[in-house]
Amino acid sequence: MGSAVERTDEHVREFLIYRGFTTTLKHLDNEIKADKEKGFRVDKIVEQLLQLVLTFDLSGLKDYWMYLDRRLFCRLEDVYRSTVNKLRTSLYRYYLINTIQKGNVEKTQEFFQKQAMELQGQAEWRDWFILPFIPSPEQNPAFSPYFSRQWADTFLVSLHNFLSVLFQCMPQPVLMSFDAEVQKTTSLSEENEQLRQLLFARQGEGQDQGDGDLTVHHKLPAYVQNMDRLGDTELDLVSSQRAVSMVTTPSRNFFSTFLPQGRRTPAKMPLFPPVTSPCQATLGRKDPPTNQTVKPKDGAPAKDVKTLSSQTSNSEPINQSTSQTTYPRQKRQQEHEKERKELLSKPSAQSTEKKAESGEAETPAEDSSDSAPSSSRSSGGGAEGGGMSAEQPFIKLSQEEYAEHHSSIMHCRIDCSGRRVASLDVDGVVKVWALNPIMQTKATIMSKSPLLSLEWATKPHRLLLLGSGVGTVRLYDTDAKKNLYEMNIDETHPRILSLACSPSGSSFVCSAAALSRSGSAESASRLPIPMSGQLLLWDTKTVKQQLQFSLDPEPVAINCTAFNHNGNLLVTGAADGVIRLFDMQRYESAMSWRAHDGEVYSVEFSYDENTVFSIGEDGKFIQWNIHRCGVKQSEQVLPQEATGPFVLSGYSGYKQVQIPRGRLFAFDSEGQHVLTCSSTGGLIYTLTNGNPALDSVLSLGGHKAPVVTVDWCSAVDCGTCLTASMDGKIKLSTLLAQKP
Repeated sequence: MGSAVERTDEHVREFLIYRGFTTTLKHLDNEIKADKEKGFRVDKIVEQLLQLVLTFDLSGLKDYWMYLDRRLFCRLEDVYRSTVNKLRTSLYRYYLINTIQKGNVEKTQEFFQKQAMELQGQAEWRDWFILPFIPSPEQNPAFSPYFSRQWADTFLVSLHNFLSVLFQCMPQPVLMSFDAEVQKTTSLSEENEQLRQLLFARQGEGQDQGDGDLTVHHKLPAYVQNMDRLGDTELDLVSSQRAVSMVTTPSRNFFSTFLPQGRRTPAKMPLFPPVTSPCQATLGRKDPPTNQTVKPKDGAPAKDVKTLSSQTSNSEPINQSTSQTTYPRQKRQQEHEKERKELLSKPSAQSTEKKAESGEAETPAEDSSDSAPSSSRSSGGGAEGGGMSAEQPFIKLSQEEYAEHHSSIMHCRIDCSGRRVASLDVDGVVKVWALNPIMQTKATIMSKSPLLSLEWATKPHRLLLLGSGVGTVRLYDTDAKKNLYEMNIDETHPRILSLACSPSGSSFVCSAAALSRSGSAESASRLPIPMSGQLLLWDTKTVKQQLQFSLDPEPVAINCTAFNHNGNLLVTGAADGVIRLFDMQRYESAMSWRAHDGEVYSVEFSYDENTVFSIGEDGKFIQWNIHRCGVKQSEQVLPQEATGPFVLSGYSGYKQVQIPRGRLFAFDSEGQHVLTCSSTGGLIYTLTNGNPALDSVLSLGGHKAPVVTVDWCSAVDCGTCLTASMDGKIKLSTLLAQKP
């Protein structure tokens, strides 16, 4: 990792010189010189520790080890804490042995004077306090092993290996992984090219075999093993299309080939996308029986008749399982390539026209209320599969319903692995349920005190944070189905409105607020002054509060929180309409600005983390530049059904009103589309910078009550969208991304 950091530093310096940022370059050089982490070079860090030991700098040694612990070791899981403690103990013993070997008795006594309060309660140091009073400690059986060269070398190697493994496991920024991504992309391109050549070679072998023995059946590829056997010409054309699709189509499109059996195309659907080539337009999807001849229809184009006659050898019968082609192999491949180009170049309108002219029977469409386009019904549907336009980037493959809740949903979140969901309703009931292979409830959590917020832990994935209305946060193990800890946050601010776990898994941010809105968590009335609140940072390992953030100009309730990918930045939206951006390395506010007229309900980082999106009480969906405080990138006005408060009408004029609590919008894996709430289901928009209105591309539907919170997991190419409504129903929509 050290070499990668060094190369990245050189690239950054080269860029700064190219841009003429000389002042920034000077600051960068100064900080690199004073870098305590030595560019993540393990040999330099060990060398620095040895230098402090050899110079008898005990204060410097302690400070440097504490810096490493605060910067690196604290991110480790609890199981590695004992290893860190053993290394620190060995380092101090290495320092003591060095003072005795060099005859510096004053430094030996100084060590015990300064470290007595810290070490006297530790069992491993109990016998070491007599060390300064032993005439020859190197001959004492209890201390003689530590004076050997073997012990010193073993300690240094262990320290070196531990730091090396630690740096290899640390998450790397995108900039450092750029070279690796380029190499990976190049390798995949070369592999695709080899597979394409192999496919062409096997096609040639199959054609040679067909020319030599006309009664030999074709060996069909895996993707048509369960289909009817085709004539040689149509099979070759489809195979060539598949080969081109494998090379030119991104993996998100090709993922449909590997869908589970339950999500594949039903047998009654079209086997292949609508065709436009003369050969396919005349032959149709089903081959005629072996005892019939194919005759061109009256009025068909001359080109169609000519192609058909050339392939059927003067109207000879076409057998489904034999090859009847008489052209030489090279000439036939050239014609297939020409037909493929024509197929890809003609629009879908021409395809429809040719199908009508050729008299091809229309395949009945699948009965569905989802109004999905026809191209979505083919598992291999791409650009050549039925006229999929650029305005339809997603296909809804399925939609399932989770109906275990009996009241309105407040929060609904998918864990980091994309396998489980945690949902919380207004009655304080939490359901933990699995997505695959079937939708199944794994745990039900009921509490005497009302629950107001939840968040999945990042490490390990099975842990769930639950915030209550009485000032407590519980850490719940969803596998063991029990509470691990219950933390008392603050009695004066008992309502835990928001929780956000750091990507490192070592801490979480907790937003606590005072009682407000007449003591009701879901009342629609507003107080003239925003409620008081606190923003706290807690350590998940020690289960202790680390610090309290400063909320200028006055303490205010924080409604929503979100970390960036590495946990170095935290963005919050508050009840006073202000967005605050915190530097989590210095634990201080980096910038803040008034974002909305009214409360900020939901806030998230963009895909590239250069901007922040927010939805507020004023009904606006705004993109903010985090490099220029308070500068808008874009602003769109959303309907009330997407921003809240949410209203559900009942009998006799009764209306249930709910203030937004959960996430109001979520992005896809590439940050190009956003999922929002609506009165009948989720709505997916394309993000457009600067345009006055969002471009709607897909309505998920399926709900009879207003949707109050959403989530979008893109752990696989089939993205999973969650939409939860006020009637307690949660819809699980599986989407397949399509790219032009």
